[in-house]
Amino acid sequence: MFPIKDSIRIPFAPVVTYALILVNALVFFYQSSLSQSEAHAFAIEYALIPRRYFDPAWAAYAGLSGTDYLPFISGTFMHGGWWHLILNMWLLFVFGSSLEGRVGRWQFLCFYLLCGVAASYVHAWFNQLSDVPTLGASGAIAGVFGGYATTFPRARLTILILIFVFRVPALFFWLVWFGFQFAQGFTDLSEPNTGGGIAWWAHIGGFAAGVALIPLWRFAPDRTYDEAQPRFLPPVATASPDTARPWKPGPWG
Repeated sequence: MFPIKDSIRIPFAPVVTYALILVNALVFFYQSSLSQSEAHAFAIEYALIPRRYFDPAWAAYAGLSGTDYLPFISGTFMHGGWWHLILNMWLLFVFGSSLEGRVGRWQFLCFYLLCGVAASYVHAWFNQLSDVPTLGASGAIAGVFGGYATTFPRARLTILILIFVFRVPALFFWLVWFGFQFAQGFTDLSEPNTGGGIAWWAHIGGFAAGVALIPLWRFAPDRTYDEAQPRFLPPVATASPDTARPWKPGPWG
């Protein structure tokens, strides 16, 4: 169930969304230019490794600082492969554009970064002894999902399921999506190593942060338009045949 587009339209270019996509792409290109050993060292240094913050003895043994919190944000700009990058950036484009159009550019940037940090923290908390580097923008993007679900509950999404295209209410999609993440997250807790390398709790934490933060935000003037909702125009006053004439009758009647 993959979203293709939504029904929200904005009258200007979502500059911050484009910039975030560009930064993610540039970081990935840099990662790709490194040798295998350099890429590994880069991931150890800048991706999120939960254990370094909860096991001081292990962190000291690994030569990592338990007070360096940069990975909570830097890891959200790193990706493990082309498909990882492309899928995340497409979702950021579809939903980030609409949310940026509603909350404003700089506020959207702050919102995105805060959601990324929250997602990283929740993932680390539920995986305290994990020494696997966690990277990817999906936690921050899940925050965008949460903000979008709260801001545009009546929007409609065009989604792809296998080879079939459907148009569904956004609220229905988010309920199904979040329910799936939640189920997978608890399955991963009860049966470790069954998560398929997916940071389920980063998704859950990011989405929850997005839902919680949006009500605190000061919105920009609303210039978005939901093409799925009818636009009602005010009735136009019509003149009677007599008053419509631009002249007065002459003395001849």
